[in-house]
Amino acid sequence: MRLENDGPVATVTLCRPDVLNAQTPDMWRLLRNFSRELTGDVRVVVVRGEGRAFSAGLDRAVLGGGDFTDLAALPDDEAADRIAGFQEAFTWLRRPDLITIAAVQGHAIGAGFQLALACDLRILADDAKLSMAEVTLGLVPDLGGTKRLVELVGYARALEICVTGRRIAASEAVAMGLANIVVPAAELTSATADLTAAVLASNRDAVIEIKALLAAAADRSYADADRAEREAQVRRAEDLFG
Repeated sequence: MRLENDGPVATVTLCRPDVLNAQTPDMWRLLRNFSRELTGDVRVVVVRGEGRAFSAGLDRAVLGGGDFTDLAALPDDEAADRIAGFQEAFTWLRRPDLITIAAVQGHAIGAGFQLALACDLRILADDAKLSMAEVTLGLVPDLGGTKRLVELVGYARALEICVTGRRIAASEAVAMGLANIVVPAAELTSATADLTAAVLASNRDAVIEIKALLAAAADRSYADADRAEREAQVRRAEDLFG
């Protein structure tokens, strides 16, 4: 994996195109550490994959031993702690001070799908195929993807996607709310740059407040949401005019 900082934009790139950017625990450690390497002026993080796929998911080679299969030999609390470490590679993409964008081409399978889901926004090339394929290995999604999936498509659709492991084409993904936009594959880079520029054109502190309001909205009553809006607006007014 590679992290590149360019002023307010950081780009995280999966760099194993020969295996369709299949993921390993070592990659997750790198990704987790990237969150600590961002400079203070970073506002947008773009996540992308080299080659013809975003990520084909878990590298099947890790099922032969090591961090992943050793889970069964650990006490339950230690195994859960190890998985928590894996999850940190994905959950930092929900940081309130960042807008994160997944630029997805080709396959986004299993861990690849969950990496895209970890981002705030998703731009899909028209050749993208998404799948929550953990069930085909007898496993469950455990990298932070289940709640986000339910938030985006609802319980019944999320259940169907997870228990069948079926492939979702880009056109269906955008129709059900999994993607913000679908573009021709040749336009994926430029469309991502356009969205990034649009985010950067907005006031940073306002964007942070808006993200916080929307991220918490589903768990708030209307009264609590109204109060949160008032409090956020007072902070903005004090900052702008105080």
